[in-house]
Amino acid sequence: MKIIVPMAGRGSRLRPHSLTVPKPLIPVAGQPIVHRLVKDIAKVLKQPIEEIAFVLGDPAFFGDDVVESLRQLAQELGAKPSIYRQDQPLGTGHAIMSAKPSLSGPAVIAYADTLIRAEFDLDPFADSVIWTKQVDNPEAYGVVKLDANEHIIELVEKPTEFVSDQAVIGIYYFKDVAVLKEKLQEVLDENVMNGGEYQINDGIKRMMADGKVFKTGTVDEWMDCGNKNVTLETNAKMLGFLQSDNEEQLVDDSVVLENSTIIPPCFIDAGTVLRNTSVGPYVSIGKDCIIEDSSVKNSLIQNQTRIKNANLEEAMIGNYVNYDGGFTKISIGDYSVLE
Repeated sequence: MKIIVPMAGRGSRLRPHSLTVPKPLIPVAGQPIVHRLVKDIAKVLKQPIEEIAFVLGDPAFFGDDVVESLRQLAQELGAKPSIYRQDQPLGTGHAIMSAKPSLSGPAVIAYADTLIRAEFDLDPFADSVIWTKQVDNPEAYGVVKLDANEHIIELVEKPTEFVSDQAVIGIYYFKDVAVLKEKLQEVLDENVMNGGEYQINDGIKRMMADGKVFKTGTVDEWMDCGNKNVTLETNAKMLGFLQSDNEEQLVDDSVVLENSTIIPPCFIDAGTVLRNTSVGPYVSIGKDCIIEDSSVKNSLIQNQTRIKNANLEEAMIGNYVNYDGGFTKISIGDYSVLE
């Protein structure tokens, strides 16, 4: 089994945090989004992972440090790491085809801006499985249309009339991903574009036209990381899951508490100091932070940041920030100083 992870986009909806760090590497509950996604997929597949292929964008943004972190992630899972570059932002189909040498055999393709909780049961009679989540407002999503046999017969983007309430979440299984590669090559050769981009859906539709069997897989939780508010919601949900699973240590032993309280669930990384401060619930704090005379709830704070005299709730704060006082629902990127 292979895992193909397109992650070339810069993440404009999560600015200012994605101005200096690629969105898939922004930590949620103590780990980068893409690390959690890949580990969760590997866990639920319940079979050896042969290779993990990552598709990155501009080397100036996805630099050597990003490449090394992804290589280490693959190696931790016993898989061969492969790194590819998408030289132009030309859509999901183009991103997948940037990993052409890895597109053979059984594979899962997963976009790196979402997290899931699921059990994957790969139907042996399906040529492909598209994972979906039931939603209340299907008109806001791409959804699947099913026939009487529960086979997917059409993908409909933001339907104006009801088609189904099963939204496509961006995770796909292909029994032989080389078939998708062949169809996407046709899409590129014929210059078939939607919205100025080459889309995975156009390759999938050609597979359907050839009679390939597509079925749905459902997830228990689909957690988006598209903007600040939903990222905080995802952070809170993930902390709750991790506390229930009791598989990860959430508060490092080196954390210093001086007249301070932690209300779980919280993730607090090594070297962080809390003085006269209440933290939690649903707070993630990175390495080597100092938080003094403050209250922090439902927030995400990255590494080596110093906070004083703050009453924070629904706040997202980047790396190397100095923040003193005042506002509550803030979103501050890396290297900011507010005094």
